[in-house]
Amino acid sequence: MEFDLPTTAATFITVIAIGVVSLIAAPMMAMDTVLMMVAPSMIVFGLIMLVLGIKHGEYRAMGR
Repeated sequence: MEFDLPTTAATFITVIAIGVVSLIAAPMMAMDTVLMMVAPSMIVFGLIMLVLGIKHGEYRAMGR
């Protein structure tokens, strides 16, 4: 499976948006809490995992 920048960005935004909309729709937390605390932490965590995944893929592709 090969991802280019637009596909990766669209997938990343879609996954984060689904999570944020789900938390807003569920009566667990106030919308302010979700938008000011949860959404930014989801974005940061997602970016960290994306970088780790890319680096791991590069490592695996080198054939070590």
